[in-house]
Amino acid sequence: MYVVTGATGNVGRSLVAALAAAGAEVRAVSRTDPGRELPGARHHRADLADPVSLRPVVAGAEAFFLLVAGAGAHLDGPAILDVVRAGGVRRVVLLSSQAAGTRPDAASHAPLRALERTVRDSGLGWTVLRPGGFMSNTFAWAEPVRVRRAVAAPFGDVGLPLVDPADIAAVAAVALRDPAHAGRVYELTGPEPSTPRQRAARIAAALGEPVRFTEQTRAQAREQLLGFMPAPVADGTLDIIGTPTPAEERVSPDVARVLGRPAGGFDGWLERNLAAFR
Repeated sequence: MYVVTGATGNVGRSLVAALAAAGAEVRAVSRTDPGRELPGARHHRADLADPVSLRPVVAGAEAFFLLVAGAGAHLDGPAILDVVRAGGVRRVVLLSSQAAGTRPDAASHAPLRALERTVRDSGLGWTVLRPGGFMSNTFAWAEPVRVRRAVAAPFGDVGLPLVDPADIAAVAAVALRDPAHAGRVYELTGPEPSTPRQRAARIAAALGEPVRFTEQTRAQAREQLLGFMPAPVADGTLDIIGTPTPAEERVSPDVARVLGRPAGGFDGWLERNLAAFR
């Protein structure tokens, strides 16, 4: 039996579906009602900020998928892992961030680096997933595309190999079920870099209508990000998407290595989610 936290998000829902499709028993965990059915899983309410609430969820589980909101600065990682270990869990898969490795001194990702250390020191079999930027972040453009056929974003010509959350979920499903992946750190990216301007053009082509692209200044983008993330995380995000390191621009082979197929591209993600932009 497998426990999936963050089960109502872009990665969590896909992971629940992948595990259920493989015939696994799944306990899907979120702080609130899932809003719509999670086929093949039993939903449980629990909060990582209250580790005691996880006790009945992890009891008897084989493996635990740990997904934290934001950078996880508000969480007590050792307390979470104590509860998980006491429940008999043998393996944990942590969804971290590429920047935890590529920017070892960045304050924005210090909580995730600390959580990685906690997981490694837990005594459990562990796997750390470090994805780059998510293709699903493009959903932030959905409303302006629907309403005005317009997109605004900073750093319009800086390309990064964004990853499909479905690929993150697929890798997580393999790592949860197969102990051979214990002790591994996987960097997860898409198959090719793309720029914000290029992604806006691909949306326009898929819709068959023009979509106007406006490049924001860093200050404009920061003001927007501060509406839903702390300042250190906003600044760290802008550093990555504006001045990526060579490691962050690199296409990683890890999705293909784990899954035995190429990572999915942006066009495939867009085809599955085009209704959000119509």
